[in-house]
Amino acid sequence: MKKKTYPLFYSGKKQQFARSVAVGDLLFLSGMSGRTMETGEVSSDDVAEQMKVALDKVRAALAEAGTSMDNIVKSVIYLKRAQDYDVMRRTEREYWTRHAPGLLEEPPASTFMQPVSLSKPDMLVEIDIIALIPQEP
Repeated sequence: MKKKTYPLFYSGKKQQFARSVAVGDLLFLSGMSGRTMETGEVSSDDVAEQMKVALDKVRAALAEAGTSMDNIVKSVIYLKRAQDYDVMRRTEREYWTRHAPGLLEEPPASTFMQPVSLSKPDMLVEIDIIALIPQEP
């Protein structure tokens, strides 16, 4: 099975972990957070805004690897404050409505976790994704 690593850059600096790794027809995304690619800083103190930034990063990473949000099979969402759960899920559904409506009818398996903290104190959400990469016939 072939493996391909896609590096992660914040503010032009390569990070110590990959943005995603493709193994066969599976793609593993990590560290999809509210940090912007341009600065590496959190976009805002609003969980819905951070969720949108994270999902934009998910969509871009999937496209880079030759797949799309429609092929997401698993998500793990780390949410700093459990009271933001409803806002997080509502933002996710609104995003899917615009960018991957098929996920509304056939959603991926999803796990929610509330960690003690995330890698930066002002981060409110981080997402890990597993998706399928369509294979050429």
